[in-house]
Amino acid sequence: MSIWQYANPVRFLALSERVQPVLWVLAAASVATGLVWGFFGTPDDYRQGSTVKIIFIHVPSAMMAINAWGMMLITSLIWLIRRHHVSALAAKAAAPVGMVMTVIALITGALWGQPMWGTWWAWDPRLTSFLILFLFYLGYIALWAAIEDPDTAADLTSILCLVGSVFALLSRYAVRFWNQGLHQGTSVPVATGGRTVDDTFFVPLAISMAGFVLLFLAMVLYRTGTEIRIRRAAALLARSERGL
Repeated sequence: MSIWQYANPVRFLALSERVQPVLWVLAAASVATGLVWGFFGTPDDYRQGSTVKIIFIHVPSAMMAINAWGMMLITSLIWLIRRHHVSALAAKAAAPVGMVMTVIALITGALWGQPMWGTWWAWDPRLTSFLILFLFYLGYIALWAAIEDPDTAADLTSILCLVGSVFALLSRYAVRFWNQGLHQGTSVPVATGGRTVDDTFFVPLAISMAGFVLLFLAMVLYRTGTEIRIRRAAALLARSERGL
C-alpha cells in the first residue's frame, strides 16, 4: 500500500472522514487539559509571576505557525513535482489556519513582552522574521483568491511558498543565527533536547502543544475536504453549462 493512493480525492475523503472524529476528540481533550492544567495547576514563576502562564498558548501557536508553513512547503513541492491536486488543496486549506496561529503568537508575544521587556514590540530578528512570515501568509491567501484558474493559482502560490519558507526557517532559527535581540532562545529545542522549562511547566505545555498539533490536523483535513467538494461542484457546474 502506497501513501500516493490518497492523492485520489475519493480515497482521501474516505480516510479523512474516518480519522477526523478521533482527531477532534483528542484535540479538544488535549487542548483543554493542557490549558486548564497550565493556567490553574502550575505555580507563578519566581521572576515572571503569573505572566509566564501565557506560554501555554504562545509556544504552541508559534510552533504551529512555523510548522504549518512547513507542511504547506511539502504539499506545494508535491504539487509542483507530481501534480496531485489534493496536495495543492491541502496547502491552500492550511494557510488560514497557519495565519491564525501566527496572529495568536504575535498577540500573546506582545502581551508577554510588555511586562518582561518593557515594550510591546522590538525589531528583534526573530520577531521581525515572524512578522514577515505573517505577511507571506496574507500574500499566499490573497494570491489564491485573486487567480481564477486553480492550476495557475496552485503553481504561483507554490512558488510563493518556497520563497516564504526562508522566513519560516528564520523565525525558527533566528535566535541561533543572530546573538542579539530581546527574544530568548528556544525553550524546548527538539534537536538537542536541552529544554529550559521546568517539569512543572513542561508537562502541561507538552500536552497543550500536542493538542495544537491535533487541532491543526483536524482543521486542515476538514478544510481540504471542503476544498475538494467545492472543486467538484465547480466542475459539475461547468459541465452542466456546456450541456455535457
